[in-house]
Amino acid sequence: MLLYTATLKGGRVVHIRELRMEDKENLLEMYESVSDEVMRWGMPPYDREVVERWLSSLPNMIALLAWYDGRIVGHAHILRFSRSRRGSVGDLIIYLHQDFHNVGLGTAMLTELLRVAKSQEMDRISLEIVVDNERAVHLYEKVGFRVEGVLKDAYFREDGKYHDELAMALIIE
Repeated sequence: MLLYTATLKGGRVVHIRELRMEDKENLLEMYESVSDEVMRWGMPPYDREVVERWLSSLPNMIALLAWYDGRIVGHAHILRFSRSRRGSVGDLIIYLHQDFHNVGLGTAMLTELLRVAKSQEMDRISLEIVVDNERAVHLYEKVGFRVEGVLKDAYFREDGKYHDELAMALIIE
């Protein structure tokens, strides 16, 4: 089901819709095609096993894909906690293909994801982000996330050093 169409900077039009089981191979293709620069900020590898685990969790997710020219160029999801005391709380991830950075896709996807989360009565969305990933931090702040703390030396990067992460969250009202 198509949720949203966004026109990005430069005029490209992407279609944002819910992730479905049959998207597995296309999602794998996206993760196989993203650059090392994109993946350096995340927790790779996002391989078949990880994608299949995500798909097995679809009932506990709000998950969106961005499509352009017949291929997936963005993936974002909120994984709801399964325990009843945290039932309206979830963790966020988002990845964009490198050809779709700095053109408004991240904002479009997060805006739509948060709209759906609000409609499903989610209360709080959290994430952790490497401090050095300034573009992503700016994006999260732009859509309403706030820094709640710093996790010292929480992320080991390919440079052989530990880096701090920010704990960020958005309270949905």
